[in-house]
Amino acid sequence: MASTPYNPTGQYQPESTIGLPELYAWPPRPLAALKYLLFGMLFPWGHLFIGLSFVTWYYLTPSLAAMAEFEAGWIALIWLRNAALLTLVAGGLHWWLYLRRGQDRKFKYHDKWLATGNRLFLWGNQVWDNVFWSIVSGVTVCTAYEAITYWIYANGYLSVPSIGEHPVYFGFMILFVFFWGTFHFYWVHRFMHWQPVYRIVHELHHRNVNTGPWTGISMHPLEHLLYFSVFILFWFVPVHPVVIVLLSLFMAIGPAPSHSGFNFVEIGSKRFFSGDWYHQLHHQYFNFNYGNTATPLDKVFGSWHDGSKDSLQAQKQRKRQQRRQTA
Repeated sequence: MASTPYNPTGQYQPESTIGLPELYAWPPRPLAALKYLLFGMLFPWGHLFIGLSFVTWYYLTPSLAAMAEFEAGWIALIWLRNAALLTLVAGGLHWWLYLRRGQDRKFKYHDKWLATGNRLFLWGNQVWDNVFWSIVSGVTVCTAYEAITYWIYANGYLSVPSIGEHPVYFGFMILFVFFWGTFHFYWVHRFMHWQPVYRIVHELHHRNVNTGPWTGISMHPLEHLLYFSVFILFWFVPVHPVVIVLLSLFMAIGPAPSHSGFNFVEIGSKRFFSGDWYHQLHHQYFNFNYGNTATPLDKVFGSWHDGSKDSLQAQKQRKRQQRRQTA
């Protein structure tokens, strides 16, 4: 496999190709796997979402007792909370990277800025189009699933495992959220690339070849219904509400930095990961890298593109063979 990255459309060239995380090394490398979990996978956004999930549950969410009946008041509060948090992260990244252009094109994958005057997008503006679908549809569908989940616990259909009594289980489920979310995403996303579904539903998201922070959950409402069905697992598996909030943050806000269009955000002397080169390749080429590196199902099913020219040609050949087999 080639070791030289290949980015023909971008300003930024990654330093190395994409390999399997150390978590999947064989023979096992426990220390390297732990380092990947704590720093490779979770740093910085996973740590931020974990911390924010505690703050959000204890200070920004109605009590379970208040959610035993479906009422517009508490559901609206959750909607406003979700919209505000998404705006804080996606809007903050957009302000720094695209409005202020605080680092110009440094670390930007694509050499063009976001589209204006393009009739593919609502009002001819890519950003306003993305904001509309993210807030009006994305936040609404996410809130609906989240509200149903709280209602189930509030009515005692599932018990709430105490953090103090079950700390190991709680810690395991916190980490599990990141693997469950990426596992679920792969299968939903793979289904979205079935051509009849793609043309009607997923094409809306893929108008964004050059992505920005608001692109993350800019999707067709039908795609939102499937994407946020990730909550349904916790209608049957009991978890503490902090875990439910974390799932909401990870699935609704997590795609903002991963779609930012920049590999790093740099503010002064501080630099931290923002984009996701693996998923950026999917937006450029469409037909591989359907999932994420943390749950490498693309490697299992042969659709893994490591960012090199040789890997790109191998994936194109794979698609040609598939078309010949189905012709």
